[in-house]
Amino acid sequence: MSDTPQTPNDLNAYWMPFTANRQFKANPRLLVAAKDMHYTSHDGRQVLDGTAGLWCCNAGHGRAPIVEAIQKQAAEMDYAPPFQMAHPAAFELANRLAEIAPPDLNHVFFTNSGSESVDSAMKIALAYHRANGQSSRTKFIGREKGYHGVGFGGISVGGLGNNKKQFASLLPGVDHLPFFYDRGKQGFSKGEPTTGAEAADALENLVALHDASTIAAVIVEPMVGSAGVYITPTGYLQKLRDICDKHGILLIFDEVITGFGRLGAPFAATKYGVQPDLITTAKGLNSGTVPMGAVLVHDRIHDTVVNAGPENIIELFHGYTYSAHPVAVAAALATLKLYKDEALFERANTLAPYWQDAIHGLKGAPHVIDIRNSGLVGGIELEPRPGKPTARAYDVFVKSYDKGLLIRTTGDTIALSPPLIIEKDQIDQIFDILRSVLSGVD
Repeated sequence: MSDTPQTPNDLNAYWMPFTANRQFKANPRLLVAAKDMHYTSHDGRQVLDGTAGLWCCNAGHGRAPIVEAIQKQAAEMDYAPPFQMAHPAAFELANRLAEIAPPDLNHVFFTNSGSESVDSAMKIALAYHRANGQSSRTKFIGREKGYHGVGFGGISVGGLGNNKKQFASLLPGVDHLPFFYDRGKQGFSKGEPTTGAEAADALENLVALHDASTIAAVIVEPMVGSAGVYITPTGYLQKLRDICDKHGILLIFDEVITGFGRLGAPFAATKYGVQPDLITTAKGLNSGTVPMGAVLVHDRIHDTVVNAGPENIIELFHGYTYSAHPVAVAAALATLKLYKDEALFERANTLAPYWQDAIHGLKGAPHVIDIRNSGLVGGIELEPRPGKPTARAYDVFVKSYDKGLLIRTTGDTIALSPPLIIEKDQIDQIFDILRSVLSGVD
């Protein structure tokens, strides 16, 4: 315990995640309120949210139906244990999710984050193969540039070096598909690139290397988000599905970002018409209001695991204290109703062409070397400064914030994913600010 008194707003105690702490605390950016499409900064400015918080506030901020549902539930019952007990709303939410999920994904395992959803999906895959008499299937195939959260399972199957190198031992038995992106062939594609699907064929090489009887699952993002917004080529996901089917391998879609309307459909699996065996979700599930995630599970997997032993034995030795937390569930039910009542998924799909034209209007702007988009997502890749990777994008981030726009940068790419309630004039505002900032950055 320090002898030095701490003031309420002393910045030292909080070790911030995925942040250059010393740099931030020398010039902090604090948000103190949020409503609809805007944050309020600590110095009283309105900041247009170009990132839906962190890919999550799909319905916008401070939406009254969600706020009221949270308040009501907290007053009525703040917590209910999820082990050998339950509360009615958890079953209602699972049913609402099954209604909008792809066919046959009719079972839901609740978590508290995308990272937990990924680790849970991996455990469920292993449990399925064991219950199915194929306990030799223990290996996982991820993909280069993949981001699957920060649990040890997620960083093991993920393909981002910086997320791994500090943490020594990771899960054994993991391999990675090559990345599908080729800027020379795919650069400035509008929507899905028409080349690159053949990258999925590399899965056959990994099957030959490891033997199909050892591989539990392949896990990919249907659209790469956190690594820089890369849009999956036409036909790529179906190729993965076909190869997995051929060899009895499960296919997991990480839809923590793409779920709940981001691409103009309930899930990317819906948009692309490819059926995975499990889907991981979080973020937009309750519009980022209360930590929550979920794994959508195929009937075949659920039934195999649940029916594998006697009725009085726990079937899956896995779960969280806050699985299906009552307040998070209330927020999710209100959010799903809001998505439906305001047709926000359809709205995103309707706005997508306008968004596409607006973001590609930055082609030719200073430093821009590629632009990628799908639904209400965009990635603007900047040429890095010689010997100073990420520095130019960080300057764009700070200068955009100073001009009243919140963006996200990953490497040298500007990532955009606004709330689905965005208006056309706000889309114009985003790209007017970015054009101005790019023109003033060296």
